[in-house]
Amino acid sequence: MARRGSWRRRIVLLLTLAMVAGAIYTAVAFLQRSETLVTERCTAAGSGGDDLATDQAANAALITAVAVRRGLPARAASIALATSMQESKLRNIGHGDQAGPDSRGLFQQRPSQGWGTTAQVMDPYHASNAFYDALVEISGYQTLDITDAAQQVQHSAFPGAYARHEGLARAFASALSGQTPAGLDCSLRSPDAAGDPATVAEEMTAALGVVPASTDDRTVLVEAAGAQAWSVAQWAVANAKALSITSVDVDGHSWNRQSRNGWQPAQVPAGLVRVTVADAPGN
Repeated sequence: MARRGSWRRRIVLLLTLAMVAGAIYTAVAFLQRSETLVTERCTAAGSGGDDLATDQAANAALITAVAVRRGLPARAASIALATSMQESKLRNIGHGDQAGPDSRGLFQQRPSQGWGTTAQVMDPYHASNAFYDALVEISGYQTLDITDAAQQVQHSAFPGAYARHEGLARAFASALSGQTPAGLDCSLRSPDAAGDPATVAEEMTAALGVVPASTDDRTVLVEAAGAQAWSVAQWAVANAKALSITSVDVDGHSWNRQSRNGWQPAQVPAGLVRVTVADAPGN
């Protein structure tokens, strides 16, 4: 009888282990499937439901960061974003069209019209600065309609086309310049590679200029406050996919990639932006 009871206990144990293993497998499979169902997009408050793919958002962040670095108002970034959205869908494309077969880059600038060499107009930093160089020469550009200001820079065959992107451009420019705190959110899958704080700091400096930043383990710490802090923080969110950023903390708020709940209240010291990267895929 004792032997029979022992066998029964073993069978029950094996069945229990099998059920636990099955439950774990099911949970893992569910989580993996849930990840694949996530549509990776970025939204901005006030955009009217329009959103951007992650690569578009990263380019929007760069274009806006150049304006911030130059001390230009958010209005300048709005004009630039509307222009780039119309010309290239905010993508750094390496070909032109029938209207400009040699046009290239974020703004479809033409080397034959003095925008720079082909390599230069394909450099997003050069292209953005070249656009702003032309924009600031327009008297009163800040009070012009976005489509009128854009047309005076671009001399497009379709001058009214820029207006269709005005709402999206205003919303993203306001968030990415720090004028709208907690205004940018990106829904992302878990990172598939570890992040590098040094790379984040380097890319941040390239976009926004020299900011007081330091790295500590998996974290980049930036001394900033007000609109500057929010421009840094939302630049980081816009670049979270490419740089494997998992969380951003600023001004009493936190953005967490894993939770996908947007900006939430958090205990964050004033005057500090904290950007954390993944230490391994999925973390």
